[in-house]
Amino acid sequence: MILSSLLDRFSEPETLKMAKLGRELRAQGIDVIDLSLGEPDFDTPQHIKDAAIKAINDNWSHYTPVAGFADLREAVCSKLKRDNNLDYKPENIVTSTGAKQSLANAILALVDDGDEVIIPTPYWVTYSELVKIARGKVVEIRSTLEDGFKVSPAQIEAAITPNTKVFMFSSPCNPSGAVYSKEELEALANMFKKYPGITILSDEIYEYINFVGKNESIAQFDFIKDQVVVINGLSKGFAMTGWRLGYTASNVAIAKGMEKLQGQFTSGTCSITQKAAVTALVGDLKPSIEMTEEFTRRREKTLALVNNIPGFKCFAPQGAFYVFPDVSYYYGKSDGTQTIANAPDFSMYLLNTANVSSVMGDAFGEPNCVRFSFANSMPNIEKAWARIADALAKLK
Repeated sequence: MILSSLLDRFSEPETLKMAKLGRELRAQGIDVIDLSLGEPDFDTPQHIKDAAIKAINDNWSHYTPVAGFADLREAVCSKLKRDNNLDYKPENIVTSTGAKQSLANAILALVDDGDEVIIPTPYWVTYSELVKIARGKVVEIRSTLEDGFKVSPAQIEAAITPNTKVFMFSSPCNPSGAVYSKEELEALANMFKKYPGITILSDEIYEYINFVGKNESIAQFDFIKDQVVVINGLSKGFAMTGWRLGYTASNVAIAKGMEKLQGQFTSGTCSITQKAAVTALVGDLKPSIEMTEEFTRRREKTLALVNNIPGFKCFAPQGAFYVFPDVSYYYGKSDGTQTIANAPDFSMYLLNTANVSSVMGDAFGEPNCVRFSFANSMPNIEKAWARIADALAKLK
């Protein structure tokens, strides 16, 4: 059987690959601590679950409009006004089966064969692969730990060509934890207004998990708003990863394009999830706030443990729930049987020697780093980093 050449254009997500390897070791009875997956280890808040149960009992069990129920799109608009002071109408909103589908919708609606998409490193593993699926060209611009893993308007402008179609970034950023300030976003917006043919994809899925204050959106600047597609969802801030609900806010032309695409792929997302999402978006945010407070405590503990590891250079994340240290100090070192040549070797060494899973930085466009999640219990975090310290002490 010969499969489509489409499958050769992109790679399997390293995040899912490492999680799979960890599961396989656990199935063999090995105690693997998972610091690889980007998933809150909290249960969905009860009032949201109650809304889903009510929706089932009220028989919301039929096909939905492709872009989502009207009350859900209204709820998204209300949330965007309440949290971000953004004014959108339901016609600007498309809900989907997770923010990953929202990203795919946006890329496929915007990018043609050969179009260039600028992506600052490090970036979420799926960004580059979606561009490849659309036959676009990925243009990476490198940020550094010393610059707080952020890029400047000058860096972006230097990468712009007549073929540039999209600029895609996240704030808070997965994997670095960088968060752009209002002033930094305004500087980017002022640069982009000179290029009205470029669309900005602003991934804001981690907005509630923010350790430096209120999250800011580049869509707040009216002179650039029509060039922005805001991408968000319920997975991170509401502990609803398995419910699969993402959404976009954009100008009507892009929204209609994404709706047309989605109509041929999945149609509307789960009806029960949509009804629960209304409650999540306009209801009590206390559980989300409490979850962020716990992530704040775990962040402090993780940073204290990471900073005790010889040779690590680590940025203190401003948002999301990862640390992304530079581990290149260990490249070329050996425990006598294994030599660490790069980040993939480093991650596999920790998996097999310390029984701790992580994700190699190559997957995020930064080969000197490795991503570790602190979306795990405090005892597991402490145990994992003790194992990591012991394993790395064997490398000479």
